[in-house]
Parts: sequence; structure tokens; C-alpha cells
Amino acid sequence: MKTLLGAFTALVAASLIAVSAHAENLVLYTSQPNEDAQATVDAFKAANPGVDVEWVRDGTTKIMAKLMAEIEAGNPVADVLLIADTVTLQRMKEAGQLLNYMSPEAANYDAALYDADGAYYSTKMITTGIIYNTAASLKPAGWKDLTKPEAKGLVTMPSPLTSGAALIHAQTLTGIDGFGWDYYKALAENGATAAGGNGGVLKAVATGEKAYGMVVDFMAIREKAKGAPVEFVFPAEGVSAVTEPVAILKTARNVDTAKKFVDFLLSEPGQQVSVKLGYIPARNGVALPEGFPARDSIKVLPIDAAAAVKNSEGDLKTFSGIFGTN
Repeated sequence: MKTLLGAFTALVAASLIAVSAHAENLVLYTSQPNEDAQATVDAFKAANPGVDVEWVRDGTTKIMAKLMAEIEAGNPVADVLLIADTVTLQRMKEAGQLLNYMSPEAANYDAALYDADGAYYSTKMITTGIIYNTAASLKPAGWKDLTKPEAKGLVTMPSPLTSGAALIHAQTLTGIDGFGWDYYKALAENGATAAGGNGGVLKAVATGEKAYGMVVDFMAIREKAKGAPVEFVFPAEGVSAVTEPVAILKTARNVDTAKKFVDFLLSEPGQQVSVKLGYIPARNGVALPEGFPARDSIKVLPIDAAAAVKNSEGDLKTFSGIFGTN
């Protein structure tokens, strides 16, 4: 009897240890570049000794396809998502796939940067502005400069058909008074091209193939720091932004650790990781990386995530009708 009791006690103890160890595991699905994802995970683990993080990285479209296939099969693996845009997470929220969690760190953020129910939180701001080659005659200050005769045939941009940031940019700009889809029609009539992603735009402008482009901020600023003949402009009318939000899945197996991860990303040390990687921090009161202007000089234009979800298919069709299917 004593032997049996001892064996039972040992089994219970072992089970408790296993549960405790499992509770300190985390599975992260992310669209961050590999270097960024590793830096994020390393910083989180340094702040939370003993936590083991398994992370899977791919582009937002592919990582979401993987996750949706798992959900369809009834076996979602991820605890936490850290992907490009709030529109994708808003769609998941509406489908009832995200866990509402009100992080105590939210008090340090503008309300527009997180979901009111705590379904997702922005962790940085990646804005889209204007890049131009320093040899260009026109020095653009605003979006409408790209429709001027001096820019005819010299403008390029990523296509919303291949870039999530480009779709959000289009949805943001077309929502501004005085712009709408007429602005994109004016760009097309001025010979602007739209194809591929941000990398292609950066290369075209840096090499002088094109004089002007729409591109995400950090790529242009990094390239300028390397000596490329480019400048980056935060247009006076404002910029669109993708905010790399984080969210906890409702099916998460490691909820407590997932909450710790969210809190860390939103904390000042977590935001400093973004700054070191060259991104605009989402948290108030954190200095921007070198090469960026003062935070209060950057006007970030609002986007209604719920409306963007509803209108995405129609917006893509409209864009394709103007620029073709690139």
C-alpha cells in the first residue's frame, strides 16, 4: 500500500511539474522578418527566464493560410499572432477567434492603436510615405505632387494585390477628403506603375529607374543610411500605417504566458526592441530611431479596420480596374 501510495504521489508530482513546464511554453506565429522575430523572442525570453518560445515565421498571407487550415482541422497550434496589420486581426475578431485581454500597458497607448475589447494591440508603426531619388528635379512634399507633370512616368508603387501594406495605404488615402479613388486615377493617368512589393519600389528609385515611389518608411531610411541616393518624405497630408499588432488566440493552450508576451511587447523595454530594429514605437513617450523626424511631426491617418475588412474585396477590384492585375 505504501509503495502504491508513493508511486501515486510521484505520478501526481510529475504531472504537476509537466503542467507547470507546459504553462511556460509559448507558440508564436509571426510575419516579422527572421532577424526581427529572433530579436523579439530573445528579448522576451531574457525578461522571462524559463519560458520556452517556439516561433513560426512566414508572410502574413501564408502564415494566415497555415493558421486557418489548422483551425479548420480543429487543431490550431499558435498561442499568439504577431502579424502585419489590424485588418486581418479585425477579421479574426469578428469570427470569434481571438481572446479579449486588457493589458495594463494599454494606458500608455493612444486608444486608436488597440482594440477597445483588447482583442489586439499595435506594437509599432510602419508608415508609407514618399521616397525619391536625390537626382530628381521635383522634391515632393505631399501626395498630390506625384500627379504633377514633372513626375509623369516616373512614379512607382507596390500593388495592393501583393502587399498588405499597400492595400491599407490605398484604403487610407482614398478615405481622405479631396483624394478618393480619383487620386489613384490621376496617378495612373500620369503614368504611375503599380506592381509587386515595397522591395521592388525601393530598388527602382535607388537605381534611378524611377524617380519617385510610395514605400514603407524604414526601408527607405535604412537605404539612405547605407549611402543610397534617396530621401524619404512623410507627406504633409499624413501617412498610412500598418502597426504589426499582437493578439492571443481564443484556442491558446498557454494563455498566461501569452498575456506575458503581449505585456512585454507593449512595455517600454519591449518597445525599445522595436526602436533598435529601426521602427517607430507605438507606445507614447518612447524616442524614435535615428534618421526619423520628431514623432509629433508625423501625421498618421486613421483607418477603420472594420470598414476595411468589409470593403477589401471591392477595393482590390477597383484598384485592378485602374492599374491592371499586377
